Amino acid sequence: MSELKLEAPWPAVKEMLKEINIELTDEDLDYEPSHTDELLNRLAKKMNRTPQEIRQWIESVSYNRGKAG
Repeated sequence: MSELKLEAPWPAVKEMLKEINIELTDEDLDYEPSHTDELLNRLAKKMNRTPQEIRQWIESVSYNRGKAG
């Protein structure tokens, strides 16, 4: 898969994701752009979702800057 399309820097997105889902840890959200699949698969397994759903969720959070709706 390709890199995530983020509207905010990864450290900011990572903090937004942790605020939305308090069960996520820094280890869960360890991300290197060349290892996107590893991140998506790790989160998919933990959150019982597909990697594509996780990608959409992360990119949506990034785009909305953590704002609801």
